[in-house]
Amino acid sequence: MPFKHFVRNPPEYNGNLILIWSRIDVITMTMRFWHFTKKPYSPWFARRSGFTLIELLTVIAVIAILAAILLPALSKAKMRSQGIFCLNNTRQLTLAWQLYGDDHDGVLPYNLGMAGSSFRTNINWVNNVMTWDLSPDNTNPATITAASLGSYVSGATSIFHCPSDHALTGVQIAAGWDHRLRSYSMNAMVGNAGTFSASGANVNNPGYKQFFKATQIPQPTEIFIFVDEHPDSINDGYFLNKDWTGAYGSYDSYEWLHLPASYHNFAAAFSFADGHASLHRWSKTTTAPPPAPYAANLPVQIPATPPGEAADFYWIISHMSIQN
Repeated sequence: MPFKHFVRNPPEYNGNLILIWSRIDVITMTMRFWHFTKKPYSPWFARRSGFTLIELLTVIAVIAILAAILLPALSKAKMRSQGIFCLNNTRQLTLAWQLYGDDHDGVLPYNLGMAGSSFRTNINWVNNVMTWDLSPDNTNPATITAASLGSYVSGATSIFHCPSDHALTGVQIAAGWDHRLRSYSMNAMVGNAGTFSASGANVNNPGYKQFFKATQIPQPTEIFIFVDEHPDSINDGYFLNKDWTGAYGSYDSYEWLHLPASYHNFAAAFSFADGHASLHRWSKTTTAPPPAPYAANLPVQIPATPPGEAADFYWIISHMSIQN
């Protein structure tokens, strides 16, 4: 009788064989269980399945600390780089302004006031008026490229826009706009201002010289040509403020008609008649309302007290022209 059959069907009297089979069966099942469950040996760092909660929280805390340290620095670096781009834009515009004069016997580009009217002409240095509605003047590049300075910048409209200027109204954002076309204006006392300067003097500032030619500017390092203008102030390209002293003789009559921008850490970019450009930082909060639609509420009255409130206004007036 085969052993297999004998073991599975043992005689009743063979107790030793029954005991042997029972032990063999237990050993076999144990070995099978051990074979399918035993994992090969691996070091402790290979056996770990992931971070513990404490380790994960520690990593998150370190990242948060580094972000708190680095983000302000990165923000300042971005602001500085945008300021450099803005300065380069005003330099490029001033170079175009100079080249135009060279081609026109020293006569400077037209600088006409257009705000509040439908009057438009391509003889002006730009032919648009910035608004808070969906007027095509805000986005149509032809209002720059076809104007008198367009050919002197090779049709590059990007240099007319400050990289920090993203002020838009809700209706403009809904229309898919990213920014308006222009951020810069020209000093109202420079160039032919049309009817405003038909008599040879500017009716807006009769006590100051209107410069029709570059050679008439006695201090080219001090007279600004282009200015980075506040987004709620900019309309046409004619940046005007009036020295009311001659008309009223009182300090408390000063007011901002147009405001410079303050995008660059409370400063605005200016370019000057000699071709250089620089940032000028403002000292008064009234000079720098938020760069947002309807934030300027112009004209802005300059208070008589405390002393020095008109310091920024004086700086603009003293760099726009010279007294007759």
